[in-house]
Amino acid sequence: MKPHGKNNNNQGSIIHGSTSKILLIVTLTLITLTLIPFHKLPPSLSTTTTTHSGDPTTVSPPPTHPATAVISVDDNHHKCDVFSGEWVPNPNAPYYHNATCWAIHEHQNCEKYGRPDSDYMKWRWKPDECDLQIFNPYQFLEIVRDKRLGFVGDSVGRNQMQSLICMLSRVEYPIDVSTTKDDNFKRWYYVSYNFTLATFWSPFLIKFNEPDTDGPTHTGLYNLYLDEIDEAWTNHIDEFNYLILNGGHWFSRPSFYYENHQVVGCKYCQKDNITDYPMTFGYRKALRTALNGIINRKGFKGVTILRTFAPMHFEGGDWNKGGNCVRKKPFRSNEIRLEGSNLELYVAQMEEFKWAEGKAKENGLKFRLMDITQPMLLRPDGHPSRYGHWPEENVTLYNDCVHWCLPGPIDTWSDFLLHMLKMEGRRSAEEKKWQDRRLYLAIDLVDVEVRLVDLVPVVENSGEEGRATVG
Repeated sequence: MKPHGKNNNNQGSIIHGSTSKILLIVTLTLITLTLIPFHKLPPSLSTTTTTHSGDPTTVSPPPTHPATAVISVDDNHHKCDVFSGEWVPNPNAPYYHNATCWAIHEHQNCEKYGRPDSDYMKWRWKPDECDLQIFNPYQFLEIVRDKRLGFVGDSVGRNQMQSLICMLSRVEYPIDVSTTKDDNFKRWYYVSYNFTLATFWSPFLIKFNEPDTDGPTHTGLYNLYLDEIDEAWTNHIDEFNYLILNGGHWFSRPSFYYENHQVVGCKYCQKDNITDYPMTFGYRKALRTALNGIINRKGFKGVTILRTFAPMHFEGGDWNKGGNCVRKKPFRSNEIRLEGSNLELYVAQMEEFKWAEGKAKENGLKFRLMDITQPMLLRPDGHPSRYGHWPEENVTLYNDCVHWCLPGPIDTWSDFLLHMLKMEGRRSAEEKKWQDRRLYLAIDLVDVEVRLVDLVPVVENSGEEGRATVG
């Protein structure tokens, strides 16, 4: 019996030891989980969400995007026009859903509000002469570490910023560090990267006010001061490394145009003795004033990116007369062309940008163009239409063929942005290399001059005669 009893004591010791180890492991695990910052998402995990129809949909992890990936630019990218191309299928998209990103505006939350199809999320942009890499959130956050990026413009600009937050949510969620409760002026901070995102509401990019909230078309009547900057954003840009400007759609609204505090015309004001101008009249002047305001601001040394406007896709009527956007797939580039007011607005943007780019260069500033007009012209399938609210809601909302579903085609703007930041890094490296060469050349020239001085004949006076000797 003793051996049996001894064995029982050993087993009890073993069990007691095993229990202690298990308790220790559980305790350490709980401590580790407590210390993990919950604003960060595990990037390697796929997430399953449920759409309005009840079907589970898997959110794909970023393909071949290790956190340690080397940031590089293919040799042909600096020669390739990435904005000229076609949309091609991307079965790996989307990379987030409405259940995994809280930044989606309700009116662009197409999945939540029952849009039945999902193919509009499964395309990527393929330039004609190169490949545009799918957005890598790790690379982006490394590039913008310790920097600030601001969006200035209208609600489509806000749409873009919210898309970027969702694309970055695979790595980290930002915290709200806004200095005001006004949602039109938000600031988001990425703790691990010391990176700040900000949005500045300025739909006309210049000083404006709204004396009549109704107006001739029930969309308000505005006073636009075409020669005055909007200090709501221009006074706050000095600390920013990058600015992304957009504007255009609001210039179709009834407005009075002011210069030197005098009315010089209007857009559909329906007033006698006031010249009614096309929307491009006000837009050209406003854009020039805004860009000039950046150029003349002594404290701003960042990169300014003008994002060209994204065309609307109303079919079957105007926005307020039953127009809608119900297409289910992109156009091919040979199936549609830019025309009418869209073309006029685009030409105005391009011409004003070219003028400002040259002037900025003279002042040592960098102006860049994110030319998304043609790619987005091909995407009539990407708008919310009526899927920005519940069908039974008693709300006065028209079909939205201006903004973009999230997730959706607008996520590609992050692909463009990352590419542009990489190219900016390449330019900076090449400029530094050239400056170093000039410095070395200057040093070599100084050395040559010193040597030449050493070889200059020295005149020595000896008595009454001078002799020239070579030192």
